[in-house]
Amino acid sequence: MREILRTNDIVKLSWVQALLADAGIETMLLDVHTSIIEGSIGAIPRRLAVIDEDYAQAIRILEAAGEGMRHEF
Repeated sequence: MREILRTNDIVKLSWVQALLADAGIETMLLDVHTSIIEGSIGAIPRRLAVIDEDYAQAIRILEAAGEGMRHEF
């Protein structure tokens, strides 16, 4: 698994997941439970990951959508 996005923006996470799902790429959302336990105050960003084989294609899709490999905190 490789991380492609780290953010506290749950709307953006949902959008990126949908964008990649449309391309047939499965994603895994990490740190959800940790974020909830700390009260969802934004101290712990959630991470979105894909399997290694889909990483290059996922990055190309995000770059084409104007997202690139930015981490938002």
